[in-house]
Amino acid sequence: MSRSGFAGVDVGGGGVRVRIEAGGANAYGDDAAPVPRDKGRVDLDRLAARIAAVIEKATQPPDRRGGGGREGEFAVPERLAGMAIGVTGLPGLVKDPGTLWHALRERFGLGALVVAGDMVTTHVGALGFRPGVVVAAGTGVITLGTDLAGVWNQADGWGHLLGDHGSGAWVGMQGLHAALRAHDGRAGGSPALLERMTARFGHPLDLVALVYESGSAANHLASFAPSVAEAARAGDPVARRIWAEAGRQLGEAAVAAASGLEPVFSWGGRLFDAADLLMEPFQDTVRALLPGAQFAPPLGTSADGALALARAAADGAVQPHHPYLYVFTADRSRTGAGTGA
Repeated sequence: MSRSGFAGVDVGGGGVRVRIEAGGANAYGDDAAPVPRDKGRVDLDRLAARIAAVIEKATQPPDRRGGGGREGEFAVPERLAGMAIGVTGLPGLVKDPGTLWHALRERFGLGALVVAGDMVTTHVGALGFRPGVVVAAGTGVITLGTDLAGVWNQADGWGHLLGDHGSGAWVGMQGLHAALRAHDGRAGGSPALLERMTARFGHPLDLVALVYESGSAANHLASFAPSVAEAARAGDPVARRIWAEAGRQLGEAAVAAASGLEPVFSWGGRLFDAADLLMEPFQDTVRALLPGAQFAPPLGTSADGALALARAAADGAVQPHHPYLYVFTADRSRTGAGTGA
């Protein structure tokens, strides 16, 4: 019998992160390059190549791996019985999830593939398979309240131009607004943020060219969020207000997604690394709007959630739910019809 394993893949604003499990041991790897896009949509052909490269690098011997790591006595699997990929932009910016199945099936001997929005893998990573609400906040933000069966409530996740309120891109953008107001001498500006903006991006005209010409504006905006956090911790009142408002926005989205569910709330994504600035206003907003709310610290990451979905899919225990979760198997492809997971 061939030696099989499982792979969980998290594709977000911070790049591609992979966890591979085989024989009770784990390997992991990542690629921090931006998600490949074509006219705004996720370029699935290029993404498949990126995912394959990260998996193959993670399973190389240590002297050839050049990154990543291992936990336990990892033996490279001959095939992957299950793989799950949590993709930013699904739903909305992923045209045909089956592209990933066709690109990766033979390469890894896949038995089953789950392609889901990264908010689904973040939800499973944070709460296991427990019903509740999870706020997934990084470069963007999307909130999902689900029981992975009949209730699927999405709040926000509309991208940095139409929404993503409280996200890393939103925090960075608000910080840059305040910096530019200070540069102009307008009310509401922050000299502390102007100083940090100049140190990071140079003259405002350099910033304008970078943001408007690069094709990855959200990533550039989000890259300034750590500077806004630094200024807030140094006592800048404008920066502190930005983070407090971010927490309020995330709390409102969480409550909006809780309809029909037990009021259990968790979170995921790198924005919550700013816990001292974000967590209190987030939780205070939820409690004010929904007394009796319970908070459950996340059990794991989006990559952990993807790995759990990969194991479940290999056992036939994951059902598709359009447009958030698709399942493909070697004997039958399912593209979102039906309910439940």
